[in-house]
Amino acid sequence: MSFRKIFLLAVVALGIAAFFVFDLGRLLSLEYLKQSQASFEALYASQPLKVSLVYFAIYVAATALSFPGAAIITLAGGAIFGLWWGTLLVSFASSLGATLAFLTSRFVLRDSIEAKFGNRLAEINRGIEKDGAFYLFTLRLIPVVPFFVINLVMGLTKMKALTFYAVSQIGMLAGTLVYVNAGTQLAQIDSLQGILSPALLGSFVLLGVFPLIAKWIVGLMQKRKVYARWASVKPQRFDRNLIVIGAGAGGLVSAYIAAVVKAKVTLVEAHKMGGDCLNYGCVPSKALIKSAKLAHQMRHGETYGLHSTTPTFSFKAVMRRIQDIVRAIEPHDSVERYTGLGVEVLQGYAKLVNPWTVQIKLNDGSTQTLTTRSVVIAAGARPFVPPLPGLEDSGYVTSDTMWDKFGELDEVPKRLVVLGGGPIGCELAQSFARLGSQVTQVEMGPRVMAREDEEVSELARQALMKDGVDVRTGHKALRVENSDGVKTLVVEHAGAEQRIEFDELLCAVGRSARLTGYGLEELGIPTNKTVETNEYLQTLYPNIYAAGDVAGPDQFTHVASHQAWYAAVNALFGDFKMFKADYRVIPWATFIDPEVARVGLNEQEAKEKGIAVEVTKYGIDDLDRAIADSEAHGFVKVLTVPGKDTILGVTIVGTHAGDLLAEYVLAMKHGLGLNKILGTIHTYPTLAEANKYAAGEWKRAHAPQQLLAWVGRFHDWRRG
Repeated sequence: MSFRKIFLLAVVALGIAAFFVFDLGRLLSLEYLKQSQASFEALYASQPLKVSLVYFAIYVAATALSFPGAAIITLAGGAIFGLWWGTLLVSFASSLGATLAFLTSRFVLRDSIEAKFGNRLAEINRGIEKDGAFYLFTLRLIPVVPFFVINLVMGLTKMKALTFYAVSQIGMLAGTLVYVNAGTQLAQIDSLQGILSPALLGSFVLLGVFPLIAKWIVGLMQKRKVYARWASVKPQRFDRNLIVIGAGAGGLVSAYIAAVVKAKVTLVEAHKMGGDCLNYGCVPSKALIKSAKLAHQMRHGETYGLHSTTPTFSFKAVMRRIQDIVRAIEPHDSVERYTGLGVEVLQGYAKLVNPWTVQIKLNDGSTQTLTTRSVVIAAGARPFVPPLPGLEDSGYVTSDTMWDKFGELDEVPKRLVVLGGGPIGCELAQSFARLGSQVTQVEMGPRVMAREDEEVSELARQALMKDGVDVRTGHKALRVENSDGVKTLVVEHAGAEQRIEFDELLCAVGRSARLTGYGLEELGIPTNKTVETNEYLQTLYPNIYAAGDVAGPDQFTHVASHQAWYAAVNALFGDFKMFKADYRVIPWATFIDPEVARVGLNEQEAKEKGIAVEVTKYGIDDLDRAIADSEAHGFVKVLTVPGKDTILGVTIVGTHAGDLLAEYVLAMKHGLGLNKILGTIHTYPTLAEANKYAAGEWKRAHAPQQLLAWVGRFHDWRRG
């Protein structure tokens, strides 16, 4: 560290030390200000210039050294100098002091911070370069973050000092006026009646409502800036209150809510109502899993005291059953149902022309253009297909396209390669293995289901292998070859190439949000794997919202429905009240056998985030109902605050884990601890008792041993 830095640090340290050694904090109190009011006024009357300069210097020093009590000094300015002179002194002194703190932080701290956190700081600097002045203005205008923190943190960025000073000067002016005005009223209090004077009450009302007014002003300015290029095309009247793009879970719920509250809403869907979940995901995959599980149970009939038998079946009939189930559920999401609810359903491709206009190319070839106050984008996601050489010529399928292609097969694919070790890949790999396919599952990472704890991943791997899946983790797919009708996947493992022949290849390496084709690019709406939204699910344009897979963070049907409520309500009633999307308690499940279900933290995430947890585990192999069902494997693992029964997360592995998880989701949502679960009556014999027994394990670990020892002595005494 250079001599100049050391000298500056010494000066700052001496100033802070003097503040505490001489107990200068006692001078920064409302009581001291009132006691000294008369003497300050007299001194100012006799030496106005000198007092003004001393006050100015004290304010600059206090701000530069980040002393507490700036509000009291500001009130003193109003009490001593009056509104206009006091505002002038405070405005320039506070901005100058803030800039000195800014420069001190930059000179002393920035180099060391950049050396340690260069990558993160670079990202922040990019944002500062783009919108730094407006962001600083917002922070100055709405005093949520302490000003001394803003001064020090901004000094670490690459914002120009002149920009910092100018924005601070303007941004703090409104707040300075409010505080100085309150100080002028404090100066006039000379009796109890003065405390209740209308002028004083008005000043404190201003102090209370100023942040709200400032927030409204900032919001208005931001809107004007965002919509500036479209101002000339904004309609005077709107055809619709809401247009929803996409009829998956997010779009259906958004449209439903709008219709319920009597808004005029149009839902646009280019393909099938119900989206991915109904047509390609949740519904057909669970129907396939059920058929596969029954085939598995038939092969292992001896487990239940029956004869084991090899199931004979038509694969085409299995796939036909799946389509029948999809058709049985279709009416829930149909055009007819939603039209009956009051939703206008248009089938075609929607495109945003401007923030209030949507052009719809209908499937019949015609085009319709509608204006709307708000839009909800619920365009969903599609399977991600890796750029593997030769893949396009291999006849591969995805979790979307496999239903139609496999539905034409008379027999289950003999040799099936599944690319991907996530939930989709694991579910489908196990199901096809149980139906008789020779399945090879290829995962580039070191383990399957990598978001779960290692022991959960290992249990999943063992379950897959037990059903005949050849699980190959740490294998990187390189290319696909097709020679003389023999299709081969070439992979790399431990530095050597391996070849896997296959009849069908299923890509299940994840899903990517649909971000093109409906006007995001033309409107300049930012995307980064998903559509970028704020905590209210608003995009760059406050009247355009996003929900579901296209918005992230999780690609679950229930999350899409959850987000849709916030998007629709904010879109329709946001002028009066906005609601932040709540992701604190999001459950999910992977429907392999045994199922894996989770809500909140697991041990892996707790360790990554540095969160201290206490782990309680109950083995389902001890549960009466699981034993009776020959399903006695798995566990319930609960993470709690150390020493408390507050639930931070739960992982359940076992039969019907997704159903068992619901009790914990409810408990976490409403702040109920393990003691409440333990005190709840659970029907015997049911799997749900596992939750009670897990709570019992926690209670047993926290039993008051010393007290119980005394109670034992008490009972000994009672027996004589």
